[in-house]
Amino acid sequence: MPAADVRVVPVQRMRPGDHAFVSYDSDDMRWDVLSAFARLGLAAGERVMVFAAPGVPDREVLAHLAPADDAGDPEAWVESARQRGQLVLSSMRALIRPDREFTAARQQGRIAEETDRAVRDGYAGLRAYIDMHWVRDMGAPIDVMMHRETHADHLFAERPYAEICAYDRRWFTGDVLDAMAQAHPRNLLTRLGTLYATHADGLLRLLGEADLGTRERFRTVVGRALERTPEGGRLVLALRDLHFLCAGCATDLLTLAAAAGGREVRVEVRCSAFHMTLLRRLGAATVPGLTLIEVSG
Repeated sequence: MPAADVRVVPVQRMRPGDHAFVSYDSDDMRWDVLSAFARLGLAAGERVMVFAAPGVPDREVLAHLAPADDAGDPEAWVESARQRGQLVLSSMRALIRPDREFTAARQQGRIAEETDRAVRDGYAGLRAYIDMHWVRDMGAPIDVMMHRETHADHLFAERPYAEICAYDRRWFTGDVLDAMAQAHPRNLLTRLGTLYATHADGLLRLLGEADLGTRERFRTVVGRALERTPEGGRLVLALRDLHFLCAGCATDLLTLAAAAGGREVRVEVRCSAFHMTLLRRLGAATVPGLTLIEVSG
C-alpha cells in the first residue's frame, strides 16, 4: 500500500463523494473495514448497501456487522436498520437485473438510481461496499472492470455517494492491484486499531489510531522524527488523519516537543479541532516552539 500517498486515509474519514480502494489477503482481514464503514454510515443516516463476496451468506455478513451479545442475539439496531431498508445486503447480479452481462453503463446507472432513491427515502445519501470477487463470479473481463473503476467520477461528483472497492490480493494480480490503487482517489488503511506513519522532508504524517495499544510506536516515531530534525529546524506533525488520539499519546507528544525545544526545534502540529482542544488542555501553550494549527476536513 502506498502509505506515503496523501490519498491514504483511515476508513473513518470516508465522506460522501469518496471512491476508495482497499485490499485484503485473508478472510478475517476483510471484515474490519467493512464493519466500520457500514456502521458509520448507518449512524450518519445514510443507506448502506453491502455487496459481499459471492457465496458469503447474509448471516455471516450480519454476524460481522452486528456482533452477538452475551445472549447470542445480534445488535438490535443493525438488524432494525436492515428491516426498515437502511441496510441492504445485495449482489452485483441482483443490482444489474434483468441484465445478465455486466456493463459499466448498466452498473453505474443502477447505482445512480439507488443513490437518488436513498435520498428520496429520506436518507442523507448512499454508501456501498463492493467486494470485487463479483468479477470472477460473473466472468467479467478484467479490462471492463478496470474501465469502470477509472470512469466513475460522475457518480461521486453529482450525488451524495461513497464507495469502497475491496480487492482480494490472493486473486487479483499485482499489476491490477497497483493500477486500481492508483485509479482510486482514496486508498484505505487495511486494519483498524493500527498506527501508520510516514516521514519525509520535515513532515511526519500519522494515520489510524494513537491509543494504548499503539502508544509505544507513537512515542518511537515522533521521537525519531524529532531527533532527525536539525538544530533550529522545524518538524510538521500532520495529525488530521489520526482518527483517535488518547491523552497518553498527546502527553507524550508534548513531552517530546518540549525536550526538542532544547535544540531550538520548532514543532508545528496540524490537527483537528478535537485534538487541538485535547493538546491545549494538557498544556500545549507551555511548550516553547510548539504551534497548533487546526485543519478541517
